[in-house]
Amino acid sequence: MSAPEESISQSPGIARDADGPVFAEPWEAKAFALAVTCHERGLFDWPTWAQTLGATIKAQPDLPYYRQWLAALETLLAETGTIGVDERLERIDAWDRAARATPHGEPIELGRDLLESHHD
Repeated sequence: MSAPEESISQSPGIARDADGPVFAEPWEAKAFALAVTCHERGLFDWPTWAQTLGATIKAQPDLPYYRQWLAALETLLAETGTIGVDERLERIDAWDRAARATPHGEPIELGRDLLESHHD
């Protein structure tokens, strides 16, 4: 594990075992990895991450930890101009449509809603 990843994995709220962070769902691991990658690409530093995550946890204490993590990441990506508000909302809407169009037990794929509507 790299030094930044080790540093971030020591954050309060991250479940750990002897091998490192433990995630309840695959999306949690992806959100974790995305934050590490964004840091490695210079989009934000760890103090900025910690401040944003702390503010998110304080503002939204009832959200599960990785939902807070994702909200903090979305905030930072918006603040850095990496993703605009409209684009973010469009992506959320696209994933919601794809999830509704996906039969139970199958992986959610973007565009599935468009494929389903062409079969009707």
